Amino acid sequence: MSLSHAVLTSLIEKSSSGYDLARRFDKSIGYFWHATHQQIYRELARMEAAGWIESSSAPDAGKTRKREYRVLDAGRAELARWASEPSPPMDLRDEFMVKLRADAALGELDLRGELLRRIALHRERLAHYREIEQHDFLHGKPLSREARIHHMILKKGILYEEGEIAWNGEMLGMLG
Repeated sequence: MSLSHAVLTSLIEKSSSGYDLARRFDKSIGYFWHATHQQIYRELARMEAAGWIESSSAPDAGKTRKREYRVLDAGRAELARWASEPSPPMDLRDEFMVKLRADAALGELDLRGELLRRIALHRERLAHYREIEQHDFLHGKPLSREARIHHMILKKGILYEEGEIAWNGEMLGMLG
């Protein structure tokens, strides 16, 4: 996946300025596709040059250069084309797994502190995801198709964090 497809998706959800897009991105797509604000701005310029999006002076721009971006038909077509292609499964690239292999090869390196830190980080993220779930999805009202899809994406994040907590805990117990 390229950043452009993540940005197109976010802009289709809501046309916005680059700044507002980057802030929204951090609170949604950014949980599973990280990009800096600078990368997002570069991508917006590239996508505008490609004819996928257009920008105009934002209504609240005043004397600033603030631009508001919206997706054009060519951008929608590109996103639909990309979405119809097969996606490879996620590749696991985890530096800590190599450290554990080093521990096995060298002898005890005492990685328990790192495991405890990782458990704490995953618990923190899990608590945050559960807060989002409680606030946005568990209010007893029927959810739209879009909201159900967003909830399922969030559930994948919840399951991931729960799995990481369990695995790191088991590894911690094995290391003693």
